[in-house]
Amino acid sequence: MKLICSIIIILLLSKSNVSAQNDSSAYEAQRNKINKLLSERSSRFGQYDSSLGKRSGIFGLKTKKDLQFSNDILRQIVLTDNDIFSELKILMDYKDFEKKQVEARAETSEGRIDRYQITITRLQLENEKLRIDSEKNVVQAEKLFNYLLISVIVLLLSLIFIYMKILRRSDKSGLKSA
Repeated sequence: MKLICSIIIILLLSKSNVSAQNDSSAYEAQRNKINKLLSERSSRFGQYDSSLGKRSGIFGLKTKKDLQFSNDILRQIVLTDNDIFSELKILMDYKDFEKKQVEARAETSEGRIDRYQITITRLQLENEKLRIDSEKNVVQAEKLFNYLLISVIVLLLSLIFIYMKILRRSDKSGLKSA
């Protein structure tokens, strides 16, 4: 019985490992996407930093075009930040979903284990009852066998006694006639 329970638990765990690997790959893909966006943001910030040092105007001043270029890079950085936040939100939602899934699986597994334990306990009690009944039946069968044996012995003794009595009578009748 314990072997069957062990096999069932192993099968349940191996099934959850396969789905966990699938979940991990989706999570990893999402993380890679976020890392790509972060590296993109970092390179844009480097572009912005270099654009701040760029001065193409007269007397080394910044021109309107230089400022516009810096603002465009900043706008791209902000858009990338928004994308990062969106992807992080997806990742966090995914993690929450995974957590709820794990909790649901744990609850389901715990419920199954509880039902298995109840079934095992019930079967053990039933097995103990059957063992006790079997022992009672063996004792009763031994008693019946003993009664039968005693009855057969008494019957044989009675037959021997009757046979002996008949022999004595025939011996006495044979003596009287001779």
